[in-house]
Amino acid sequence: MNHDNVLVVGGGIGGLSAAIALGSNGSDVTVVEKQADAHSSVYGVGIIQPANALRALDMIGCSDACIAAGYPAEGWGRMLDADGTVVREMPGTVIEGASYPPMNGLTRPKLHEILTNSAIEAGVDIRYSTTFESLETRDEFVDVVLTDGTKERFDLVVGADGVNSKVRPHVVEKDIAPRYIGQSAYRLNIPADPEIDRIVLQEGPEGMAGFVPIGPDLAYLFYNAQMDRPRSDGRDLAEELRAHLAPFGGLTARIRDEYVTDSDAIVLRPEEALIVDAPWHRGHIVLLGDAVHAITPHLGQGAAQAIEDGVVLADVLAKHDDLEAALADYTDRRYERCKLVVETSLAIGEWEMGRLANFDNVAATNHVLEVMAQPL
Repeated sequence: MNHDNVLVVGGGIGGLSAAIALGSNGSDVTVVEKQADAHSSVYGVGIIQPANALRALDMIGCSDACIAAGYPAEGWGRMLDADGTVVREMPGTVIEGASYPPMNGLTRPKLHEILTNSAIEAGVDIRYSTTFESLETRDEFVDVVLTDGTKERFDLVVGADGVNSKVRPHVVEKDIAPRYIGQSAYRLNIPADPEIDRIVLQEGPEGMAGFVPIGPDLAYLFYNAQMDRPRSDGRDLAEELRAHLAPFGGLTARIRDEYVTDSDAIVLRPEEALIVDAPWHRGHIVLLGDAVHAITPHLGQGAAQAIEDGVVLADVLAKHDDLEAALADYTDRRYERCKLVVETSLAIGEWEMGRLANFDNVAATNHVLEVMAQPL
């Protein structure tokens, strides 16, 4: 089939993963990224890589580098009460026939560096400070006008441009926007603590604090807080976060008192959710990642699902002679899997906000991990 010349819109985790997979299969891939460089396109502090993410990264030759640069944990996580007492252990799920750790923690800049270098090695042309002005679908290709004034023709356009995707309206007729769930996440990089040897969740009276190791000497703190959609201007984020963490003892109290001091070091992001009904393609344009399934951070699966999208997209294009059949297969293989992650993440958020009585967040997490361990 003719997909030799591919444009990927968006140089984030999903876009780069798709570019690597497609480039490794022999396609001529161009990535356009509106940010000025690889560094400026990275958002957030650290990232959770569950075993299914590592499997997908292995398929594009990047898992070893991620594990070497990160913190491969011996277990998925543990739950503490507000005083810091361990109440439940969460060993995680092993993928049959593989030796991936249950969880690897990594800084987002390091992951982006690994993916960018791998894309370049696969022959991908990455153009920064560039996006598209227009897409016009023809019978066998897409005519694209880029913001640098060039006009090019592509066999396939991949929309990997995030939750506020500009490619999405070319695929989905109705107006779709992400929903703010009523929670926002504070995140802060902190020095490693011996107690943070996996994901550590500490349940408080009004929210969930957590810690993720992302390197031998580095971890990050997060706190999911119920609030109106936040504005960043004029806020003392350190004071706010200390107030949220005031009821906690144990690990969270130690970290709060020692490291929650600098507002400029704290990232506050709204938590948004989105799942677009199938199909995820129209003609020679297809969507992946947050453009079709924005996932709140409660399961650490957002990046994992975007990476899996890229791997599966390349796989179906290699297997099918007909583009329509390939892209239909792509959505069939991805939709229910991503929908489960989106909906379970939302349910955990609802439980944290006191809106879902008798919900077992650990059982829900374990169920998702077991499903994600199944073949792609």
